[in-house]
Formats: sequence, structure tokens, C-alpha cells
Amino acid sequence: MGAVPAARSPLLAFLAIAVVPILFHLTIIETSSIPLMPRASFASLFKIGFVMAAAVMHWGLYASLLATFGLTLRRGHEPLITGMARRMHGEADDELAAYTRNVTIAWSVFFATQLMLSVTLFCFAPLVVWSFFVNILDIPLVVTMFAAEYAVRLRCLRHPPRHSLAMIFNMVSDSMRAARARPAGPKT
Repeated sequence: MGAVPAARSPLLAFLAIAVVPILFHLTIIETSSIPLMPRASFASLFKIGFVMAAAVMHWGLYASLLATFGLTLRRGHEPLITGMARRMHGEADDELAAYTRNVTIAWSVFFATQLMLSVTLFCFAPLVVWSFFVNILDIPLVVTMFAAEYAVRLRCLRHPPRHSLAMIFNMVSDSMRAARARPAGPKT
């Protein structure tokens, strides 16, 4: 008998997205009494490694998203959200093209702000405060950004496109697959 692939469960994905950051935060809270450097004990090395892994993951994610969105805003390039809208709806009218460019800018600013706040808190705030920001507030802030963009879209566009969350996830997945399939190198 062949192996049966595991079904993808949105509930399991949600739990992983919600539970892992909480576990990271609780681990950082539990290790808050361990000094970082006075003596090189196993506990302090574990804490340094764990905290640095969490920091590099957060910073890497937001730096990558900032670069992905921000680089599409250069002259001669199609803004990322404009490209997604075009793939879903065909050619965008001027109103939608301007709006989607502004949304790409808004997300770029959001990613830059998240990155700057994370680095600033890491350097100048207690570790537990930084951890709360990157592990507990991160997903609610992203959800708030999506909700704000949706509210602005309904208010600013005469005929705003409406999509299900599943349709948006599929569009992002398709865009990522298309980007990986494109050969590297300069456009001609």
C-alpha cells in the first residue's frame, strides 16, 4: 500500500501559527532570570541561542517581506499588489492601479516599521518586552493591517474587488510559485 498524504487542516495551521509564538514567548519569560553573559553556562548559552534564533527569524521574515514588496516599487517595475490584482482581474484601470501601488507602499512601511521596532526593542527594552512584541503582538498587528486595508479599499474604490480569504491565499501561493519558476537574470 502506498503512503496516504496527510490532509492539510486549516485548524492545525492556525494552531501552529498561534501556539509556536506563545511557546517562544513563554520560554523567554521562563529563562528571563538566566543571565546572558556573566558565565558561559549551558543555560545561558541555550538562552542566547534561543533568543538569537527567534530574533533572526523575525528580522529575516520582515526584511524579506520589505525587500519583496519594496523592490517592486522601483521605477520600471510593477508593484507587487498591482501584479496580484492584474492576475486576478486582468488589466487594472487607473484607479485600481494607483490604489494597489499605494497598498504595496503601505505594506512596505508596515514591514519596515515592524523591523525597526523589533530591533529597537531588542537593543533597548527588556527581553520580555521585545518577546511580547514579536511573539504575541505580531499576528494581531498583521491582521489589523489587513483589516485596515480592507476598510480603506471599501471606502476609496468605486467598485472594490471582494475576495474570500482562501482566494487570497491561493493568489499569493500562485504568485510565489510563478516567481520561483521565472529564470533569474535581467529582463530584456
